Amino acid sequence: MPGIGVREFQLVLLRRMADFQPGLVEDARRALGASRTEMREVNAAWQRMIRSPRAPAGPRRHTSVLGPPESDGERAVGDLVCRVLRWPLPLWPDLRFEVVALGERTVLQEWLVRAPGSAPPALRGVADLAPWSCVVEDVGRAFPSARPLEGTAPARWRLVFTAPGGGLDGGPGGGLAGEGEPGRYVADFTWGLLQEVRALDIGPGPGSGVETGAGSRADPAPGSGGRSAAR
Repeated sequence: MPGIGVREFQLVLLRRMADFQPGLVEDARRALGASRTEMREVNAAWQRMIRSPRAPAGPRRHTSVLGPPESDGERAVGDLVCRVLRWPLPLWPDLRFEVVALGERTVLQEWLVRAPGSAPPALRGVADLAPWSCVVEDVGRAFPSARPLEGTAPARWRLVFTAPGGGLDGGPGGGLAGEGEPGRYVADFTWGLLQEVRALDIGPGPGSGVETGAGSRADPAPGSGGRSAAR
């Protein structure tokens, strides 16, 4: 699509992340040399494109913007064989933007995943879960109790899990576990990238979708804001 390329696509991803991490998004926007006005205009152009009946469908939409993928293979999903394409994005050099497609017209999933050969961060407890530090798969592997919850909007994912506590400042009545004490938490992801971790009070078990504790936000990952890095 004329006017939208890799740089602009990153602005589209950032737009939805701003609901959780406006400071990190502002730093990333400036790193891309984009104004707030340009960010809004690019997002509007993207929305027009994906709603146009004349726009490329399925993974061709992404190749028209991002160019040829870095990798293009197949993956079995149940009884289906899906096409899996990945692209590098400069804002997140240790990650890849992955599209899982069925046929030529249907995209089943699109999100950021860890790049081959890139080591995930050491995730020993909730204090290690800094915004933009990891992706859905990283958290799922580090905490085997993790279970998916319904996302709160398109391009959002959530996991509920149990982990050693400490490191989040929820304030009085926040329902946070003490230092090293296991607690229950919900992690919110946008485009597969961690945005926020919130503590839960004791209540219905994991997977219930019920949040009874006060929300709190971890500190940004070192080096994730200002130097690196949609709706």
